[in-house]
Amino acid sequence: MKTKAAILWEINAPWSVEEIELDPPGPGEVLVELAASGLCHSDEHLVTGDLPFELPIIGGHEGAGIVKEVGADVGWMKPGDHVVFGFIPSCGRCPSCSTGHQNLCDLGALLGVGKQIADGTSRHHADGKDLGVMCLLGTFAHHTVVNEASCIKIDDDVPLDRACLLGCGVVTGWGSAVYAAATTPGDVIAVVGIGGIGANAVQGAKLAGAAQIWAIDPLENKREKAMEFGATHTAASLEEAGPAITDATFGRMANKTIMTMGVGSGELLASALAITAKRGRVVVTNIHPALETSANISLLDLTLMEKQVVGSLFGSGNPRADIPKLLDLYRQGQLDLDGLVTTTYDLDHVNEGYDDMRAGKNIRGVMVYG
Repeated sequence: MKTKAAILWEINAPWSVEEIELDPPGPGEVLVELAASGLCHSDEHLVTGDLPFELPIIGGHEGAGIVKEVGADVGWMKPGDHVVFGFIPSCGRCPSCSTGHQNLCDLGALLGVGKQIADGTSRHHADGKDLGVMCLLGTFAHHTVVNEASCIKIDDDVPLDRACLLGCGVVTGWGSAVYAAATTPGDVIAVVGIGGIGANAVQGAKLAGAAQIWAIDPLENKREKAMEFGATHTAASLEEAGPAITDATFGRMANKTIMTMGVGSGELLASALAITAKRGRVVVTNIHPALETSANISLLDLTLMEKQVVGSLFGSGNPRADIPKLLDLYRQGQLDLDGLVTTTYDLDHVNEGYDDMRAGKNIRGVMVYG
């Protein structure tokens, strides 16, 4: 079939919205008509080359839609089912999945190639070339073919333009606070960078019972928005936050510091550790450039104060368990998905959406199809 998609043909180029040829789903695969896709900063990392995935590639990894066709050997999904994509597939059988770490499924090793899990070939084609798909998904498209390992079935009553956010940003941010940071009631939490991930780290910290939640971001509009999501204090930078947190905590500092900037920087880790308490933890959730291999930290501070630095992928969560759970929290009014969506676009305006993201206008832009 023919459909429309946004393709990145080379780094530092705009997304090219054009017609593509889409093959039918193979064994273990499903054809999905997408309803919406979030505009996540991770796709910007493709453009800048910070994520060195194979090109050409269809962007998008935060999507939701309706199953239209299933391939052979798909036994638990049918046409008409509503699904959210998990940007890390989960097979349920590898050592990580079987020990409750679906976010580290062995199938994740295939993300950079961007071809189908089953046979390493492509179902997406344009201009006579095979196309990769971001995170094995390619949600910057009206239709896509994905493996069933990437699909989480959800109830039909959930708005798909909100459910799509669970494919990456919401679970990643919320889980960074609840799972990776292990926030407990009464904690002081600092969230550095208030975008689609940081805003949800604030929400996760609030739901976990944090007493103080510091939202640190240079943009005033994002600091103000963080207060709506549950932040109690704000600062424009780590340098500004240091003395303010010292005063507010009587010198105890933040129990957990969560790094959720659009682009991580190893130069800032020393400052993050400096605002973190004895035996505190710095959670590194944001993506760093692939070629960045050094970090500026005080190893003496790390040792003498027994501080920790940990990484977190997908919020250290389990998509098959956490996506339905967070949708239930949304239904109950305990998780704000509506407030995350700053602006909506159609597929033809994907580049405008990323211009707005770079300008700091959006918490999360969402492309709505149909």
